[in-house]
Amino acid sequence: MPGARPSVSGLILAGGQGSRMGGRDKGLVNYLGQPLVDHVIGRIAPQVDELLISANRNLDDYARRGYRVITDSLPGFQGPLAGVLAGLQASAHEWMLVVPCDMPHLPEDLVQRLQAASEGVAMAVADDGMRLHPAVMLIHTRLENALAAYLAAGRRSVHGFQESAGFARAVFDPAGMANINTLGEAG
Repeated sequence: MPGARPSVSGLILAGGQGSRMGGRDKGLVNYLGQPLVDHVIGRIAPQVDELLISANRNLDDYARRGYRVITDSLPGFQGPLAGVLAGLQASAHEWMLVVPCDMPHLPEDLVQRLQAASEGVAMAVADDGMRLHPAVMLIHTRLENALAAYLAAGRRSVHGFQESAGFARAVFDPAGMANINTLGEAG
């Protein structure tokens, strides 16, 4: 029934160093004629009530897309969990969808299926039936303090945090979970 689902913020992780992209900002690398981040925006913007982009460079380029850009609250490039923490701190809603900027074919029912899987838990993570995709998750803001403590302890593993906090899996077709990791894959 429309309106029955909880409001969800969306967070696109685009704050990495682009080491596998020759130092280029992965979200701004062209794929099929447009930057990767634009593909991801097109897939998730219709599914969320607020969209945030986590970036640590090229902030003006990301801001031109019309969505709020946030930077890591921790110094240096601390990894994707630093972006997730900043997103949880900035989120206007209790639930936040997290996706990386390099998955241009995300399912159009991503939020709906992650929400269904998250019943009774504070986090649901995408799985393609063969492997977990830790960077694709629906996370409740009540995990903000646990994530801050995890990072303060020097831990950086996304899956490690998910294991420590507990999560449910939502299974998706592998095609929707395909990511673009190198310039060669971007075409």
